[in-house]
Amino acid sequence: MSQEHFIKNIEIKNFKLFKDFKAEGFGRVNLIGGKNNVGKTAFMEACFIIDNFNSFYLNNHKEIDGMRERLYFEIIKSLIVIQMNRFGNNFILQWVLNNYNLHTFSNFEIEIEKNIKLVAEDYFIRPEVFLIKSWWNYGGFNLLGHRKNKYFNIIKEENSLPKIDIFNFVSMCNNNQITLRKLLSKIKKENKNDLINNYLEELFDIERIDMTEDEIILFKDEETINISEYGDGIKNFINIVMTILYYKNSVIFIDEIENGIHYSNYDRLWKIILTISKEQNVQVFATTHSKECIESYARVAKELEDKDITFFKLGRNQQNELKGMVYPYDWFIDSIEQEEEVRGW
Repeated sequence: MSQEHFIKNIEIKNFKLFKDFKAEGFGRVNLIGGKNNVGKTAFMEACFIIDNFNSFYLNNHKEIDGMRERLYFEIIKSLIVIQMNRFGNNFILQWVLNNYNLHTFSNFEIEIEKNIKLVAEDYFIRPEVFLIKSWWNYGGFNLLGHRKNKYFNIIKEENSLPKIDIFNFVSMCNNNQITLRKLLSKIKKENKNDLINNYLEELFDIERIDMTEDEIILFKDEETINISEYGDGIKNFINIVMTILYYKNSVIFIDEIENGIHYSNYDRLWKIILTISKEQNVQVFATTHSKECIESYARVAKELEDKDITFFKLGRNQQNELKGMVYPYDWFIDSIEQEEEVRGW
């Protein structure tokens, strides 16, 4: 299967913690480790923004000159998803109260593969596609005035909160029933129910998942239980698996992948992720704080002989400069087996 949509290299300038940063050599599955507040989530956010922009361009490049407003609108939605991940549901209310001001995303530059660049300067977003002469290379879009965009009513209806239909950034903040219902509906339409049911039974002894008009229901020991009665571990797992199934031939981002998952289930979790990401041709970027999760990742990759994986270590050098190191399969496995510290420096 083609992996043309995979992120292999990235360059980031002046985006949050990243001032002038480059990394290359990513694989199908990439686990990001490092100390707290070193920039693991911010790195994924940069990849997420540019990936959504790139996907939109690839799907619409023949008509792109007439879709400027729609392109800018998709960028706005990506920024909103990031804010929702950072601040949870509280952000939506704050967003409305602040007159839709997304000023926290000023002055950054992200580049992937020397083909696509996304630049924001003083509230203006300027996307650039290299080697293509068109409107991409000049002008900008004023985030503070984005309500004038004709596509805004897609996410904002009168007297209602914004509705976002981007789910490939997975976090504890978006494992709610709205997201899960959207994903489960697609899984059911594609007749992939048995897959998610098998995985649920393997990890949690849950027989199957289904939904009514109002609820998501889990079946266990001839009982029906509303998913809201379960902890975050099951909801996070369901969110991860259904997202990989939903976004076939795409890229997904999982923030703090171990959240709510007991360490005894790490091996089974990684086996499922490595297996279905390969079957679905999905590239995965995930962050973790857990040494046990990193060791499990290495152990399962070796067991499955899956060499299309990397470990990406973020840290700061003695000059307090942010640095990253991509460990390919052989190097990563050897480092784990030698009991080297790979969680950052």
